[in-house]
Amino acid sequence: MSTTAPATPVRDLADPGTPFAVVDVHRARRNIARLAQRADRLGVTLRPHVKTAKSLDVAALLHDGTPCPVTVSTLAEAEAFADAGYTDITYAVGIDPHKLPRVIALLRRGVTLRVLLDSTEQATSVADAAQEAGIAVPAQIEIDCDGHRGGLRPDAPGLVGIGRILHEAGCLDGVLTHAGESYFAHTAEEQRLAAKNERDAAVAAADTLRAAGLPVHIVSVGSTPTAHAADDLTGVTELRAGNYVFFDLVMAGLGVCDLDDLALSVVVTVIGHRPEYGWIITDGGWMAMSRDRGTSAQPQDQGYGLVADLTGRLIPGLVMTGASQEHGTLSARDGALLPDLPVGTRLRILPNHACATAAQHHGYHVVDGGRPDGPTPAIQESGTGSAAGSPPRGCRRPRVLPTRAPAPEAAADRGFRPRGSCPEAAADRGFRPRGSCPEAPADRGFRPHRLPPTGSRPPRLPPTEASAHEGSCPPRLPPTKAPALVAPAHRGSRPPPYSCRKAPTARTRHGRRFARNVRRRP
Repeated sequence: MSTTAPATPVRDLADPGTPFAVVDVHRARRNIARLAQRADRLGVTLRPHVKTAKSLDVAALLHDGTPCPVTVSTLAEAEAFADAGYTDITYAVGIDPHKLPRVIALLRRGVTLRVLLDSTEQATSVADAAQEAGIAVPAQIEIDCDGHRGGLRPDAPGLVGIGRILHEAGCLDGVLTHAGESYFAHTAEEQRLAAKNERDAAVAAADTLRAAGLPVHIVSVGSTPTAHAADDLTGVTELRAGNYVFFDLVMAGLGVCDLDDLALSVVVTVIGHRPEYGWIITDGGWMAMSRDRGTSAQPQDQGYGLVADLTGRLIPGLVMTGASQEHGTLSARDGALLPDLPVGTRLRILPNHACATAAQHHGYHVVDGGRPDGPTPAIQESGTGSAAGSPPRGCRRPRVLPTRAPAPEAAADRGFRPRGSCPEAAADRGFRPRGSCPEAPADRGFRPHRLPPTGSRPPRLPPTEASAHEGSCPPRLPPTKAPALVAPAHRGSRPPPYSCRKAPTARTRHGRRFARNVRRRP
């Protein structure tokens, strides 16, 4: 018989096992109030994007604990927020027709769930699904204002045709645009112009549809930089932003916020030193921070994040310059001295991209930076607004409560992702660790090579007989018969278009040899 030791009470940031995510609720509230006041001055509805935090508790801060209009990036998020009483939701990712049954299920529950599209094929699918279900599916046409992602240009010939398909099915709801290129606008004037262009594109598209006799109820714009830079939103009905709740180093690098506004950080522990290289090693790698290197395109590259002590005070010149899966490397820059941080020292890392970093964690520990607690901030004893118990799928709970595993049907639209990651985070990594699919055991980080069961492999036959044996390995060829192929250097089935290096000689499982030279693909 075995006994389990009682869990150690979690009282401050020195108690939980690292790495873990921390939210400063004082800073989050301040960020939320700042944009809410701006939206009021501009005379538009604020529709926050909840993909950043994926938390009902954080969302409760947005509107004094009551449900408000929100934007989501997955249907799992839409279902989670609908379960919590949110009834005005925009699904701001182009609709896949296979997901329409889940959309219609939410509509039947009384949730106004808007979908997004930019093609005749999508519009037809939405119209057909609405007719078959006997219920209108509100749809917005995505407008491309700056060439950043999907959408139709405001003067696209197909805009009115798509609008008419939706209108005839009772589904046309409005237009939506996102100024994604504003994340590369490095001055206040560039951001103001990006906001103006974003508004002009959305209003022009709406005017084109109205001129064709089509109703446009909603004109939606938004990104975190343009939401804070817009000075005139005439013709716009709603403003969207999500990153602003936490902010991050990319936003600070653009001047949208100050470093003191960053509400999300990751606590890590020093686990080693490499003085010959000028390194301090921590237990927080890219699985804790994400691989996002958004500041590399800015005048000041912040590596994988800036380093602070547990109180949140930045350590001058110390940057997280390297990351492997579970190891982080800290180095000094600009001639700064490497601080003396013994093994066991806890630090807070400020992230490049709050959305990507938050997605790496199952929950948050919450501190209140507005209440000084000494050298180790206390963890708040209560949540920030949601009822007790495990959060719905697609959401994260502050403090230490884990996320509920997504239902199989909810996981299907997101693909296999490392622990809790979102599509934005997965895109910047370029690959997924083995064993990361929902069906795989959580503690199995890899799949060892497995030999086939005894007797399952066909017997080896002489070369003259091998061709007659179905499923057997082909005969080995002498080196002079080697085909001009090379194993792809990247993950995937297609080889790279060309290579300027000679590939090493290697033997395949069937005995063939790869040639050294690589042919350029046509």
